[in-house]
Amino acid sequence: MKVASFVSIVIGSCMALPASAQERKPNAAFIQKKLDAEADSLLALYKQIHAFPELAFQEEQTSARLAKELRKVGFTVTEKVGVTGVVGVLKNGVGPTVLVRADMDALPIIEDTKLAYASKVRTRDKDGLDVGVMHACGHDMNAACLVGTARVMAQMKDRWQGTLVFIGQPAEEIGAGARAMLEDGLLQKFPRPDFALALHCDGRYPAGHVNYREGQMQANVDSVDIIVKGKGGHGAAPHATIDPIVLAARIILDLQTIVSRERNPLEPAVVTVGSIHGGTKHNIIPDEVKMQLTVRTMNDKSRAEVLESITRIATAAALGARAPEPIVKTRGESFTPALYNESELTKKMVALFKDVVGTERVHERPMSMGGEDFSQFTRAGLRTFYWHLGTADPGAFAESKKGGKALENTHSPYYAPVPEPTLRTGVLTMSMAILELMNEKKTR
Repeated sequence: MKVASFVSIVIGSCMALPASAQERKPNAAFIQKKLDAEADSLLALYKQIHAFPELAFQEEQTSARLAKELRKVGFTVTEKVGVTGVVGVLKNGVGPTVLVRADMDALPIIEDTKLAYASKVRTRDKDGLDVGVMHACGHDMNAACLVGTARVMAQMKDRWQGTLVFIGQPAEEIGAGARAMLEDGLLQKFPRPDFALALHCDGRYPAGHVNYREGQMQANVDSVDIIVKGKGGHGAAPHATIDPIVLAARIILDLQTIVSRERNPLEPAVVTVGSIHGGTKHNIIPDEVKMQLTVRTMNDKSRAEVLESITRIATAAALGARAPEPIVKTRGESFTPALYNESELTKKMVALFKDVVGTERVHERPMSMGGEDFSQFTRAGLRTFYWHLGTADPGAFAESKKGGKALENTHSPYYAPVPEPTLRTGVLTMSMAILELMNEKKTR
């Protein structure tokens, strides 16, 4: 879809607003006009962030650029909040306080998109391993939308009153960034928000569209490490050893019964062994095997039960093999609670989005077992709303629906958002959401 045609569609939808929403039309038209002027600059910013991605808590260049951009339009900026986080505050009279979050970190993936601005970055991860780095989850788009929204809102100060708190958040990919910023005093050192907003990319919907879910949207996420212990020895004399590789294989199979035999089929859960390492040579039985699990649950009760089951099953398997007790550790520092959208706020935002981009471009999405640490702001007592931007090329999307090539989604080395109209849709919906909330009376 051409940008010009998308603009005409959006403005056309604004012209057809019902009387109760007529006041939205001038704001949407103003934002579109500003986006016309900012489009090339925002696209260049997006490409630069994409080309130079940084891993969790290493976002030095990205956070510095966001700080610079926010200062340029009048925000008071504080850097290094939660290690590499950025907080910008723009006060404009008495009114609600709205927080807008953009995550900044990338993933340890070698990019294979063939884009002219594709990442060629390699770095060392937290374990010292040499890895490629790629914005395979669209956080580059989220950051560019944050800057675009900051520019628009700074030019619309005569149309709203209140306080904006814009944050560049580190380390979403490891579930630690939101917690780090909160523990560093985000809600104490800066104005406490009445509302918190965030958007994210979704490669399964076409660019120019948005999707949402009311209530629970994503799952609890835990990372669990298991060290399976044994007794090493020569591979030709297995009877003189306790083989931790065989024991690890037994544990992996037994873990599957947690979901298939211990959980209510109507309450989803996921236990996935994503990594297993053990041994050094063909004919040596090692002393231990290390496994890494991701665990997804729907609520805190289910979480506690599933985590207990993992420990019980690993311990029982070791006992049956006369092996030392395994070490099972749940990484509490990377726990991500389930993500919820407040119902009342969601209904308000969905009605707004349907007015702004058209009813046919606003979709309710199914529940996901993915995770998102924006949920930490909900647990901190804020009223939150989180939505997704479609990022797929509309032509490719239509072809996939006809049985053609499947779309690439996030966390793939081939994933790349279509910059326009994704950028425009992100800035437009975020700016309009802020303006809508600035008219809200404080109720909490």
